[in-house]
Amino acid sequence: MPHEALAERSGLSVGNIAALQRVFANHPEVEQALLYGSRAKGTARKGSDIDLTLLGDKLDYRLLTRIETEIDDLLLPYTVDLSLFQQIDNPDLIDHIRRVGLIFYPSQ
Repeated sequence: MPHEALAERSGLSVGNIAALQRVFANHPEVEQALLYGSRAKGTARKGSDIDLTLLGDKLDYRLLTRIETEIDDLLLPYTVDLSLFQQIDNPDLIDHIRRVGLIFYPSQ
């Protein structure tokens, strides 16, 4: 999804989307990031968090922590909830991500 379309749907600025994507691009282990939750559904309100889950065979919690720190350093005006898709054990959440998840990275 192009930045502009993703921005319109998610309520995030093109600049914030690009900043997050640059963080993911610095880590080749991140094969894909999916946006889910209210921002993927287009129902986000002011202050809604950014729900992202990462996919990649070589991802682990140590790298997730490093990526979270880099995202925190961006000083975005939102909370970013970051997870590893392969570590999610809630079937309802997995189903939700599969139904409404949007490809956030790499950009299309």
